[in-house]
Amino acid sequence: MSRRPFHLLLCLGLMALLAAGSALAAPDATGPYLEDLTSPELQARLDAGTRTVLIPIGGTEQSGPQMALGKHNVRVRILAGRIAQRLGNAVVAPVLAYVPEGPIHPPAGHMRFAGTISIPEPAFEALLEGTARSLKQHGFRDVFFLGDHGGYRRSLEQVAERLNREWARDPSCRAHALSEYYRVTQTAYVNELKKRGFAAAEIGEHAGLADTSLMLATDPTLVRQATLGSPEARDSAHGVSGDPRRSSVELGQLGVEQIVETSVAAIKAAVSRP
Repeated sequence: MSRRPFHLLLCLGLMALLAAGSALAAPDATGPYLEDLTSPELQARLDAGTRTVLIPIGGTEQSGPQMALGKHNVRVRILAGRIAQRLGNAVVAPVLAYVPEGPIHPPAGHMRFAGTISIPEPAFEALLEGTARSLKQHGFRDVFFLGDHGGYRRSLEQVAERLNREWARDPSCRAHALSEYYRVTQTAYVNELKKRGFAAAEIGEHAGLADTSLMLATDPTLVRQATLGSPEARDSAHGVSGDPRRSSVELGQLGVEQIVETSVAAIKAAVSRP
């Protein structure tokens, strides 16, 4: 084969690979995520009657040696997307990844571990308010805060209360702190795991069996499965409460279904209220 045809084939092959990569990376204009849409595409959905928006809130914090720092951010985005798809008429705003995680200096709680990022509560609440007001301005009727982390639940409630007092003069929009999203992971999901023979000490409260299983069921690439059996992965000195050794996709899927079903039901009930 001469050099010219070989180079031509090589160029054509590279172009095909690049085109395939671009197609795979292209945003889904039919999906639930606001950041994947153009402004006219979002406006078309609003004009067609979409009035519910979900604001997923994560957090950037340590989760022991076995889970990546973006655990909450990735998980809440995926679950919010599934909730929106189940609702059929909702949009998911970009994830809010910067949240209060405790004192910075001297560090306490999760801030004792590398990578955790903490912001003051007033800054966090201002971020929530600005996001909700922006979405109201564009025509959304019901704004829901979905928090994947338990530490800022009170802030979500306080911001929703303040916005609703402010918007009472113009009741075209309501803010909701969707407590059911997080609460089910602490109640129904834990109870289901106990029914299956797992003890509370193993289930844990942070980076234990329940938390790690949820991550395996949503994005297993964020779990370092080779470390699940290490002593550090069940040691409070390494930021873990619980024992993740028997974590699995199947156990996590139980929690995923409970979160999605409970959240969808709660959103439908809130939207239907006058």
